[in-house]
Amino acid sequence: MLQSFLLWVRADLGPWSPLVLAIAYTPLTVLAAPSSVLTVGGGYLFGLHVGFIADSIGATMGATAAFILGRTIGRSYVLSRLKNNRKFQAVALSIERSGFKIVLLLRLVPLSPFNVLNYLLSVTPVNVGEYMAATWLGMMPSTFAVVYVGTTLKDFSGVTHGWNEFSTTHWVCMALGFVVSVLLIVCIAKVAKASLDKALADNAKMEAKLTPSMLPIVADSSSATRTPLIITIDSSRLHG
Repeated sequence: MLQSFLLWVRADLGPWSPLVLAIAYTPLTVLAAPSSVLTVGGGYLFGLHVGFIADSIGATMGATAAFILGRTIGRSYVLSRLKNNRKFQAVALSIERSGFKIVLLLRLVPLSPFNVLNYLLSVTPVNVGEYMAATWLGMMPSTFAVVYVGTTLKDFSGVTHGWNEFSTTHWVCMALGFVVSVLLIVCIAKVAKASLDKALADNAKMEAKLTPSMLPIVADSSSATRTPLIITIDSSRLHG
């Protein structure tokens, strides 16, 4: 289905195709479906620069839609899955102190798959603006690498008379670009993991004192209306 969609985008939409590709990320991300095909397709259809911009914006839009859904309709379900998760409680505490930094590090070194992380972060105290900015920046290295794969596949598909159509220089440039992309992601991930571990370690003492009910989450404005009414009856007056 995604392949057919990409072919349709390429053939029929003209200058609107990058925008449509970006919008397509939203339903896939909300449904927690893999969207890497769209990312590769962006590089294949539009090249490195336009493909990277379309994919980067689209992935951020999709992640934000899932975040808002998890903070509203799906909030109770997400909390029920996290209430006894000590590791995530430490993450939530760190986000309460420095939301942008921790979300950025989680995107660079995700503790959970991308689509799952969108919902996990939705019940933490991070605001939408910080979440969007950190998500956009944190996904840039991996998005760039996958888009580059798409542009390379396009080069491969352009060979109509055998592999000899590629010059040695072209092969070297493509291989070098791929290796540099992988090394860049690995280096960034290592630095980010060290920073994330340090940030979580700073909350170790507080984490030891936590109970599941102390998980820092967004306020639930309707919680007060669901609080049971407790009436205390003085038994001495009843017998008086």
